[in-house]
Amino acid sequence: MTVSGWIHILLFAALVAAVARPLGGYMTRLFNGERTLLSPLLGPVERGLYRLAGVDAKAEQHWVTYAVAMLLFNVAGLLLLYALQRLQGVLPLNPTGMAAVPADLAFNTAASFVTNTNWQNYGGESTMSHLVQMAGLTVQNFVSAATGIALAVALVRGFTRAGARTVGNFWTDLTRGTLYLLLPLSLLYALFLVWQGVPQTLAGTVDATTLEGVKQTIALGPVASQEAIKMLGTNGGGFFNANSAHPFENPNALTNLVQMLSIFAIGAGLTNLFGRMAGDERQGWAILAAMGLLFVIGVAAVYWAEAQGNPAFAAFGLDNAAGNMEGKETRFGIAMSALFAAVTTAASCGAVNAMHDSFMPLGGMVPMVNMMLGEIIVGGVGAGLYGMLLFAIVTMFVAGLMVGRTPEYLGKKLEAKEVKMTMLAVLCLPLMMLGGTAFAVVLDTGLAALANAGPHGFSEALYAYVSAAANNGSAFGGLSGNTLWYNLTLAAGMLVGRFLVIVPMLAVAGSLAAKTRSAASAGTFPTHGGLFVGLLAGVILIVGGLTFFPALALGPVAEHLAMRAGLLF
Repeated sequence: MTVSGWIHILLFAALVAAVARPLGGYMTRLFNGERTLLSPLLGPVERGLYRLAGVDAKAEQHWVTYAVAMLLFNVAGLLLLYALQRLQGVLPLNPTGMAAVPADLAFNTAASFVTNTNWQNYGGESTMSHLVQMAGLTVQNFVSAATGIALAVALVRGFTRAGARTVGNFWTDLTRGTLYLLLPLSLLYALFLVWQGVPQTLAGTVDATTLEGVKQTIALGPVASQEAIKMLGTNGGGFFNANSAHPFENPNALTNLVQMLSIFAIGAGLTNLFGRMAGDERQGWAILAAMGLLFVIGVAAVYWAEAQGNPAFAAFGLDNAAGNMEGKETRFGIAMSALFAAVTTAASCGAVNAMHDSFMPLGGMVPMVNMMLGEIIVGGVGAGLYGMLLFAIVTMFVAGLMVGRTPEYLGKKLEAKEVKMTMLAVLCLPLMMLGGTAFAVVLDTGLAALANAGPHGFSEALYAYVSAAANNGSAFGGLSGNTLWYNLTLAAGMLVGRFLVIVPMLAVAGSLAAKTRSAASAGTFPTHGGLFVGLLAGVILIVGGLTFFPALALGPVAEHLAMRAGLLF
């Protein structure tokens, strides 16, 4: 570890904190229906969309209606994206003549992009036409991210309203999140990427001659437009198979920093929105501080692990001073690769600029832990905030029991219904993550796709199901996931990990919105100071540790111990 590396990490953290408040203020005005800077320009467009769709923007919905609208919209998106892939061979904007995507892979990809997971069992430049990339994948990058933001806002309304039967209007929240937030930011971001050298063209390929005189065909396409929303929406589905390790997606150190910042920006801003809508910005800063504490722990662990290098190299007389550079790019180095890994797996974004499969055992464990916690460390846009608020409910339930009071948060009593729905949302993740892994490592169809045996092979399977259920989309490179077994089971994990969390969460939002707010008293647990931050982070780590440590002990921990004992190279 170096001073320079830590300065870069601290600079990144400072930038995230700096953008949280202005973005939070803008989103608060936007979702409260107030006038924003873009209202004169986009207001007529918004009203035209409502008229075209037959939506009454002022008619709010009960949580059940909100949930049904959200589910129907996502089912329609899944079917449309599946159809685009299956008909790819006969549709236009296919300059390299790509054939239809196989049925199981098309289903996996449709489920992946609809759930904001963006798991890729394919190479983008060799599988998907420009039309599918633009009209299918990129569109879902926008609307899946906007769905997550809308759901987070609905839960915040549940906490901040009193005696209400509604949590907002899904169609209004979806439209505003897309039109006023994601589209303008993505447009500016795409222009920045083009300036930095990212391609944006409808051409299919270009031929180049290498220094050795060999002809090379280089894939091109509308990369910048997809890259922008991929990062801002914490999607992670890259235009190229190498994702953000590809120089056409991530050309230099500046784009690398901006990509990481854009992954965290909206998620951090939503914590400020939470504080503003709660009437106390300190509440939002406390949530962001808990996220930040967990994030720093993870970054420090992965940076330390990678900086140590492989102990087996010492037997060959090799210098480990540079750390474990396997799978990393010299243009970014260990510090930035460690930071990028922590950012993307904390924020439900599968983009990578290094191969996680080549990380040291404990370094690779950190991304897994980030995802196992439900990606609540800033997390996916919207998903991180509502996931963290569910853990806040668990925390306040525990705190209330500790002091002998009825648990409450922000003046709302937390009773049996809220706690049951919260635990349903929290526990569905280990069910899919550990259950899927268990089947994969005992069935021949699952084992056949693993490149390694022993604890690392176990970690390859575990990482896949953790990534799918956590809606992250990254993978250990040793897994060959494009098989019928993995395409179907990982798709099931993505759908459960998204929607079986969302529906109970909306039930919690509806129940809280109907409650009246209790006045604070001498016995009220403070939820905006360091005590709450520490307790929240502690509960998250305890719940995660009790739930997942046996699986980690069979994978990364076992591999680390074996490597230290000289049993593994």
